[in-house]
Amino acid sequence: MGAGDWQWNDAWIFVSAVIAERLERDRALHAALPMAGASLADVLAAADFLHHSVPSRAELEESVRRLAGAGLIVVEDDLVEVAPAGEQLWRSRPFSGLSSAVMTLQTQLNRAASPGDSDWNLDEQTYAAAVREYSHRLADGR
Repeated sequence: MGAGDWQWNDAWIFVSAVIAERLERDRALHAALPMAGASLADVLAAADFLHHSVPSRAELEESVRRLAGAGLIVVEDDLVEVAPAGEQLWRSRPFSGLSSAVMTLQTQLNRAASPGDSDWNLDEQTYAAAVREYSHRLADGR
């Protein structure tokens, strides 16, 4: 794999992780709690906001593996954080607004880095729990 091998889904999940982490950081700051990262449900919510669909387990797992393997995000205990290299990529992108952020980020990814391959796995039970949590939030109007 080389630069230019990033897929649209990779950019979609990356932008979703950035949005989810920033929202979680704001919530933690306002509640005077430590920041622990965004949950998978947070990432699914941001992905749905951006593209009006929830990524499948396979789409999410593949993109997270590629992004984490490239050092752009960190996933521990099913919490997602944007790594310093990911922050740099996000901050150095041409500002285009959220409506075109995914396309802009895919271009940036293809110029800047090669996809990696981490050994992170998303089992069906964990994915289903994240989808359930997100569905409950929607039902509660959050």
